[in-house]
Amino acid sequence: MKNPVPQAASLLLEKLLLLVHVRPLPAGSGGEPPPAPGYYDTSCFKRGDLLEVPRTLFIHFGIYLGENRVAHLMPDILPAFTGDRRQIQQVVTNKRLILGVITKTASIRVDTVEDFAYGGSILVNHMDRLFQDQVLGSEEAARRAEKLVGATAYSLLWNNCEHFVTYCRYGAPVSFQTDKFCETVKMIIRDQRSVLASVLVGLASIFYLGLAPSTTLPTIFIPFFLWMAG
Repeated sequence: MKNPVPQAASLLLEKLLLLVHVRPLPAGSGGEPPPAPGYYDTSCFKRGDLLEVPRTLFIHFGIYLGENRVAHLMPDILPAFTGDRRQIQQVVTNKRLILGVITKTASIRVDTVEDFAYGGSILVNHMDRLFQDQVLGSEEAARRAEKLVGATAYSLLWNNCEHFVTYCRYGAPVSFQTDKFCETVKMIIRDQRSVLASVLVGLASIFYLGLAPSTTLPTIFIPFFLWMAG
């Protein structure tokens, strides 16, 4: 019989990757260059549109600002160390991205459609069907996005790129990928026969989801296992 501990840890890490809503970049200078300007027909985009780029393991979101500009949230360690916009505006490398996730720092940045989508197909306002009575005006959505541009806190579950765009366009920060992730973690824990496996998954969740350093273990595990059993 296979040991459930490494299986649970592996599944957890795979699901965590679903919430990193950015393109995976090769190590080094930032990977292959993005498509040349003009690759996308921006004439079909309107200011305030919610742009969605489906990937194999994740979805990245942004708000179109007009004139081939997209505001989107990305994990990034650099804004914590410098205010130099020229440096920050460069393509986010894997090192910057990973350190941003670990330290829970990010930036809401403005890039071209080409840099934002990075060759992927773009869905426009695909989530409107889920918020039929909550869609804000296009100009209001764009202005909200513009006001938030700059350094921000980052959390895989509580403040990722999906939370950003749903707040801007629908007035409330929501992440359906987060909901799916939480249900997956609960399912993994419930399926484990080993108490040790459940504890390890719980600890991994706590570490990656970033609870406050002052939180004690008893305080963590009581609500965590109540949530797990729910």
